[in-house]
Amino acid sequence: MKLIRTEEAEGCVLCHDITQIIPGVTKDAVFRKGHMVTKEDIPVLLSVGKENLFVWEKQEGMLHENDAAEILRQVCQGSYMEPSEVKEGKIELTAACDGLLKVDRDKLNRINGMGQIVVASRHGNFPVRKGDKIAGMRVVPLVIEEEKMEQVRQACGDEPIFQILPFRKMKAGIVTTGSEVYYGRIQDKFTPVVIEKLEEYGGEVLGNTVCNDDSEMVAEAVREWLVQDADMVVCTGGMSVDPDDRTPLSIRNAADEVITYGAPVLPGAMFMLAYAGEVPVMGLPGCVMYAKRTIFDLVLPRIVAGERLAEEDFTVLGQGGLCLSCPQCTFPNCGFGK
Repeated sequence: MKLIRTEEAEGCVLCHDITQIIPGVTKDAVFRKGHMVTKEDIPVLLSVGKENLFVWEKQEGMLHENDAAEILRQVCQGSYMEPSEVKEGKIELTAACDGLLKVDRDKLNRINGMGQIVVASRHGNFPVRKGDKIAGMRVVPLVIEEEKMEQVRQACGDEPIFQILPFRKMKAGIVTTGSEVYYGRIQDKFTPVVIEKLEEYGGEVLGNTVCNDDSEMVAEAVREWLVQDADMVVCTGGMSVDPDDRTPLSIRNAADEVITYGAPVLPGAMFMLAYAGEVPVMGLPGCVMYAKRTIFDLVLPRIVAGERLAEEDFTVLGQGGLCLSCPQCTFPNCGFGK
């Protein structure tokens, strides 16, 4: 940095904060480090007693923090995101639509491990709503080597670190199982919960088929929804290991591929996911009916965003897979599923 007269500072970048003190009113920075001085700023600077300023002296091969932040934005920002204006060397990204946030963790860890680079974000694989803050980025020093920022570009390649997959309007068929419901012995309290969950993501419920515990009857109900072009089929009840709980067998018979029967998540251990072609068929354990948040809340956003899940998507859920059933639920802004 170099010291210059304030009257000559137009177009220069401040190397330190400029504090304004008005007794009983304020004591705050009137200009922050990194601010580019304009002609209109000069009288203000003189009024707070700054006859001289320390400003950044442009050097070959060095970048100002604002320019470095712009490079970080370029490697971070994916589709359906909006950047903020650069402020004090920092840029933030917000969601431009409702969707599922995807984070390339390997790239994120790689550039944060370079030193002097800071990119902080929400957890990936969780829903975001339009206007939600997604990530913030900046470099630590006021100036940084241009070569280092080129290394950031090379480490990230052509695909951005963050992506948003917009939620799709999906049509769902529901199959409710259980002789006690089929014969009217008890009221079906499961289906209304599932409908509410689906509508949370804009889903359209085509209808509900109630079956007894006959496995072929349940399998045929699943097939009927597939014929009616359902984008997903959700089966409720009969998911435990009891001898008369045959919904898993029905799903196996109606689907082409079973991804998982069981997940390291509580509540939700007896969850099942299979696919009939490209259509997901889910078996929901009874906890979905009464627990505030379960495995269904971790899987449904990814299904609605168009992801096809694999077995490894479930095996990684163990750490963070325990819901603490907090008196005041703040999901997804909590540790569940992370």
